[in-house]
Parts: sequence; structure tokens; C-alpha cells
Amino acid sequence: MDEKSSSGNQKRVDANSKNEQLEQFRIKNTGNPLTTNQSKKLSNDSEQLKAGARGPSLRQDFEFFEKMTHFVHEPIPERKVHARGYGAHGEFECYQSMKQFTKAGFLQEAGKKTPVFVRFSTVQGSRGSKDTARDLRCKGVKFYTEEGNYDLTTIAMPVLVNQDAMKFPDVMHAYQPEPRTGMPTAAGAHDTFWDYVANNQESLHMVLWIMSDRGILRSYRMMESWSINTYLFVNDQGVATFVRFVWKPVLGVHSLLQDEAQKIGGIDPDFHRRDLREAIDRGAYAEYELGVQLISMEDEFKFDFDVLDPSKFWPEEIVPVQLIGKMTLNRNVDNEFAELEQVAFNPANVVPGIDFSNDPVLQGRLIAYQSAQYHRLGSANFQDLPINRPICPFHNNTRQGFMRYRIDVDQVSYHQNSLADNTPYTTPPEEGGYESYPKKIDGHAIRARSKSFDDFFSQPRIFWNSLTTIEKQHTVEALSYQLGSVVSESVRQQNVDVLVNVDKEMANIVADNIGVNRPSGTNVPVSTSFASLSQASTPKYAYSLKVGVLVGDGFNGQEVTNTINYLQQYGVFVEIISEKLGTVTADDGTKLNVNKTFLTSSPYLVDSLYVVGGNSKNQAKFQSDMMYFINTAYKHYKPIGVASSGQPYFQKADGTNFAGVVFAGNNPNFDSEFVTAIAQQRFWDRR
Repeated sequence: MDEKSSSGNQKRVDANSKNEQLEQFRIKNTGNPLTTNQSKKLSNDSEQLKAGARGPSLRQDFEFFEKMTHFVHEPIPERKVHARGYGAHGEFECYQSMKQFTKAGFLQEAGKKTPVFVRFSTVQGSRGSKDTARDLRCKGVKFYTEEGNYDLTTIAMPVLVNQDAMKFPDVMHAYQPEPRTGMPTAAGAHDTFWDYVANNQESLHMVLWIMSDRGILRSYRMMESWSINTYLFVNDQGVATFVRFVWKPVLGVHSLLQDEAQKIGGIDPDFHRRDLREAIDRGAYAEYELGVQLISMEDEFKFDFDVLDPSKFWPEEIVPVQLIGKMTLNRNVDNEFAELEQVAFNPANVVPGIDFSNDPVLQGRLIAYQSAQYHRLGSANFQDLPINRPICPFHNNTRQGFMRYRIDVDQVSYHQNSLADNTPYTTPPEEGGYESYPKKIDGHAIRARSKSFDDFFSQPRIFWNSLTTIEKQHTVEALSYQLGSVVSESVRQQNVDVLVNVDKEMANIVADNIGVNRPSGTNVPVSTSFASLSQASTPKYAYSLKVGVLVGDGFNGQEVTNTINYLQQYGVFVEIISEKLGTVTADDGTKLNVNKTFLTSSPYLVDSLYVVGGNSKNQAKFQSDMMYFINTAYKHYKPIGVASSGQPYFQKADGTNFAGVVFAGNNPNFDSEFVTAIAQQRFWDRR
């Protein structure tokens, strides 16, 4: 690859270009004298200026005034939705040239790398809510390309809750805390949300996805996400193709159980944030392959779903996913506020070769995001913040505004001028200027919706048909929990009467669980199913999963050390858990550093257990803590490895099912079998 830019008029970028740009804004305060914002050195930063040690504070204390007023002005308006989030920096590498379909520069060459910044988020909860709420999740990816910034926003379901952007404020008002009480936080288990679902049946499809295991992720590193909206690829011949995007996590798609998600939300509300940051710190970078689904313009009406309907998915079995690149998140943020809270995404931020369809939700989103960022970040100049700034230079005639710190030295600030030779100048499309696709538009100006959007139940039925028995059981449990939290009997009944269109047996079970009448009618007569909609066949790896080692003094040093080394060779994260911090000592003098105690850890925070056992000063308490961890992990179907010294904790009783429990005693293959079990993650046949 040469130094010529694919955009034709910008300097070529590489994977490190954004990091190099951000370096000029990084400030290190360590080792420097304390000063005011005007750089006046401070001699005392602990007491106000007073009239005597016990006297009143003086109004002239400008040092206190600056410090305190800055502090109380630090918060900015949080996002109306997606307030709770986290993310990281990384790079995107193109697998193959997509020149046949798009002229987007970052997709022209195999091997081309583009820096990215990613923010994951929940939807309903505030910034202070928990990570593990049952919720929709978003992934915003900002590509810092040589043609400008490209923002690709996706969500963890392939369908959206509404079919027209006009209804988005309504569904969010219904979903977020009830206005009289401000409760519940980060939960849709309340009357207004389910009242909306029952009376806006287009929402049912996405709600079913949220009620499935997809609604409670194990990790942001294991999150599949879709663009939902239909975009256009446009090539350099001006030929357009409908496109939807999907990010597929290399580690596969995995979830928590409902009980785990609720418990973790209290034990560690930062569970997903911590998981992502720790994994990157350990070199276990989060990886996602970018796939595209392509439909030619002439095939727009070929399918039994409308390609512009955001509440419908494009089945992979019918519209195959073509993997075109991989994103690797390999660098954590330096400052959560400056980067994650101030990053501003907008689906209208596209580059030549990517355009918009008539998708009515997408059309509304193109307007809403810019206004939201003006409100949140306080100025039209938010795009010049370091995290939002393009790598390539930008030139235009906008001026002034709050917090403008660019010093534009030009005499003129208008287009069509002679004083500056009519610069900054426009760029022809063939030289990299953006040109909107000239799609044909006709029709009357009306407020209406296409009748082709009206099938609300066939695809939800297909989704239900595609789930495994265990996935269906979890979905029923989630529906029963959510609707069981609804006070209004009428709302509960209305929802059951809608659910029957998806599956009669499921609706009957939910009705019985929430104390309403079984619904009349039956489900729509659709038997189609697609394997791609289930998590059952997702890739499974032990890599970067967390194993809690339960250990005391006196363990078999050689056996346990060998097993821990073997786990680490496969990239398993090992956490040593014991009675107290410090070290535990083996029978041969080997010492292990204890990372966590029974008090500061939890069986809910690890993916598997390695039960070693041992001795403790308070043996009865040690035994009790061990059994709590073991019983909780077993109940949640997690794999358990048992060292020879841990065997006494597992006494086989009538009906005991040891599926996924691997014993070291007389087992020369223990280490490999344990790693295989860790990768499996759940052993549902313990039931």
C-alpha cells in the first residue's frame, strides 16, 4: 500500500493516527506544582481564607470560588437514552476490497487499518444504574477515516421497538421510570412500559428479544449487534445497494441467567465495564467481525418482509452475512469523562460511498442526534473536542459559538467569495466530495405508514420457533417476572392476549404465572425457524473466562500449580479466592497470592470454580464459605473443577448430577477436560 489516500485529497491514516492526535491533548499533572486554572501556584489548598482561625470566610477568596464553582458545574446533562456506558479505543482492519459495492475509502483495500472508538451502553438506566439490567444495548463505533468521521451505531438485537421515529419519544417515556415516582431504575418491569407494548404491537418483536437471553449479556466482549436501519452502499459508478451491518463477536454470544444478572447488579454494578477494561489490560482484546447483508435495489420487493422496516430482521439464511473486516479494541480510555462521556455519535456522520434509505426510523435519527449533542455538550463546537475531532483537517465557514477555541484567521467566512479565491472550496465527487445518492422520490406529503410494515407477529413467531427449549424457558421466566411486576391486571391481561399470537402454549404459561385468564385464539400459523437466531450454536472458548480458585493452606502444591499454569496457557483468567488477602501455602511450601476473599468476591462474578480446599484458622467458616460458592455455581450450571483435595466437598447422593463437574482424582486428563468444560460455560442437563 502506498501513501496515496483512497479519498484522493487527504493524508493517509493508519491504526495509530487517532492515538497520535490525542497525545497532544493528554496532560500529566503528577509531579507538578498545584496551581489555579490561571497557573498561579497555590500555597494552601485545604482551608478557606478566613478572618481568624475561627472567623467567617472572606468573599475575596477567589481560590475557593474557582475550585468550588468548577466542581458544582462539572456534571453535564446525561444522555436521554444510553446514559450508562463504557468503551475503548481500537482499530478496524478491512478483510477485502468492497469497491464493487461502495467507494468508502476505509473499505477499499484488504489490510487497510482505520482507528476507531467504541462506546457500549444500556438504554433505560441513568449513568448511575447497573450494567447487568435486562435491557437493550447499543454499540456506537466512530471510524476516524481519512475522509472524515463515520459513525456506525448498532444495537444488540436485529429489530427495533418502533417503525417510525415519531413514536420513539413515546416508547422511551413509557420505558423509563414512571414520572410520578421516578421508579424503577434500569428496568422495564412496570405498568407504563407493558401498557405501551400491549397497545403498540409493533414493539412486541424487539421486546421478545429483550426477554430472551439476549437481554442480559455476559460481557460487552460477547455482544452481537445489528445496524437495525437500512443504509445504502454506493460505488464509484453510482450504483446503490441496500445494506445492513452486523458485528459478530469472535468469542461468541453468551448471556447471564436472570438470577445472576440481578445479583451481580447489586454486588458489582460495574460488571461489564470492569470486564472490558480488565480484559484489555490483560491483553485479551475484544474482537468483532463486521458483516454486511446486501440486497440489490431491484430486489427491494422480493421478500416477505419490507427491507425498510426496522422492526423486522433480514434472516441470514436468506440474506447471507458477508464478513468484511475485524475490529479489535486494544486500548482503554485515559479519562472516562473526556472520552466516553463527551464522545458524540450521529448516524448522519457518513463518508462517500455510504448513504441513507427511506427507512422512517433512520430518517428521524438523522435529525435527532445533532440536536441532542448540542444540548448535552453545550455548544455547536462539540465536534472539535479531542475525542470527536476527525483525524483529517476540517475547514468550513462556521464561526463563534460557546467555547470556540479555534482561531480562524481568515478575512471571510462565507462561500462564493473573491477575497479568498472562493475558498474553502467544494470538491467534485470524483475527487472525494460527498454526493447524495440521487434516488427517485415521488408521492404526496402525507403522514402514513406503508401497509407492508403491518405484519406484527410472523417474525416474532419465527424468533420463538428458533429458540432452544432452555432459551424458551428463560424467555418465559423473564416475561413472567416482568409482567408479574405490573400492578394493573388489565395491562397483564392485554399482554397475554397479544403474546398468544406468538405462541399459545407460552402465553398460557405466562397467564397462569401472572394470575390472569388464559387468552383465546392461537398463534399465527408460521413454522419457519432460523438457526442464526439462537445462541445455541455460537462459538465457545475458555479464553478470557474467569475461574475462581477456592483454596486454603496445605493444598497439593504440584497438582494445583500445574493446573493453574495450564489454565493460564489457554488464556483463562485465574482469581485466587481464600479467607483473607495475602498468601496461602501448599504442602511443599509453594505460595499463591490471594486476589480476593470470600467476602470481596462472589460465585456470581466468576464463570467457573476450581475447588481446591485446604486449612484455615476458622475451619468451620472456611467450609461454609466454600460450600456457598460451590452450591451457587452448581445451581447456575457452571463448570466446576475439583482438585484431589477438594473431593470431600462433593459427596454423591441419590439423584446428584455431576454434569460439568470434572474431578482430578485418578484422572490424567483433568486439565484438558476442565478447560473444555470451562469453554462449554453451562451444563443445562443438570436439571
